[in-house]
Amino acid sequence: MSSYASAARPLVLADLVAAGSRARDVALVVAGAGFVALSALVSVPLPFTAVPLTLQTFAVLLTGAALGWQRAVPSMLLYLLAGAAGLPWFAAGESGTGFPTFGYIVGFVLAAAVVGKLAGSGADRTPLRTFALMALGSALIYLVGVPWLAVALDLSLAEALADGLVPFLGGDAVKALAAAGLMPGAWRLVGDRRR
Repeated sequence: MSSYASAARPLVLADLVAAGSRARDVALVVAGAGFVALSALVSVPLPFTAVPLTLQTFAVLLTGAALGWQRAVPSMLLYLLAGAAGLPWFAAGESGTGFPTFGYIVGFVLAAAVVGKLAGSGADRTPLRTFALMALGSALIYLVGVPWLAVALDLSLAEALADGLVPFLGGDAVKALAAAGLMPGAWRLVGDRRR
């Protein structure tokens, strides 16, 4: 983590806080996992699907972009492993691995890696690029979560898409729009020193 954090110019927002400090990197990793856990408290069960409406994906994608992949991946692994070990901080107070939506949580790691890597290349600096980045991150979460849901509930792929993807597309678009304002706005606020 330290070579990433010690870059001369900030690649991601966290570099403004954690430059050259392993302790701050660790604190950011823990804070990222905690942020996703807090977002899981916003969990609305839907009567037609096993997948609840949450703010987790929004938190995961923001964490990936803000921390960069080298901090975001350990952060999401911490979130996953602590919850799998019994900490009830997944949506609706779930823990362990034996519930049908656990695949989405596995997808959080993949999404954080890709979003964090692309954000480090500047993909979070303009609204349009940030929107595309968040859409890609959401797609990666679904890439893991939907097939897992299908296997866990013995659904066809079409049924899993209807239950675990389609109802959430509108909300994901709103989250991506919000991120498209937040990330570039944060860079403008601190002054994009990467240019």
